[in-house]
Amino acid sequence: MPLTPAESTWLSDYKKAQQEAKASNKFLLLDFTGSDWCGWCKRLEQEILSQSQFENYARENLVLLEVDFPRAKPQSPELRKQNQELAQQYQIEGFPTIVVLNGDGQKLWQYDGYFPDGLAAFIAQLEKLRKG
Repeated sequence: MPLTPAESTWLSDYKKAQQEAKASNKFLLLDFTGSDWCGWCKRLEQEILSQSQFENYARENLVLLEVDFPRAKPQSPELRKQNQELAQQYQIEGFPTIVVLNGDGQKLWQYDGYFPDGLAAFIAQLEKLRKG
């Protein structure tokens, strides 16, 4: 069975991801998702986040954090608490929501809902952030 992106490159520990982003001078991309029940989250995952073009881009430029709110998948109490706190901090009102932070934790971009413009536009948006 091939690894899903969540297992291959996606972290779930915010502090670890934040440290890694700072140390490697990359942006931190948070994917607020309901991975096992949210249809739009699954579409975003299939059409953008699991595409090799995105994964290649991410490997160079991003630290990826999955902030998951599953209904059936088990989660540790610590992870659930961390994800709840992140959702409050960034005022997440629905899934999926993408939040991009710089290495210092400043929010650069937030996109609420499914990103309809496709992979190339998504990467172009991230590039725009990088160029400031």
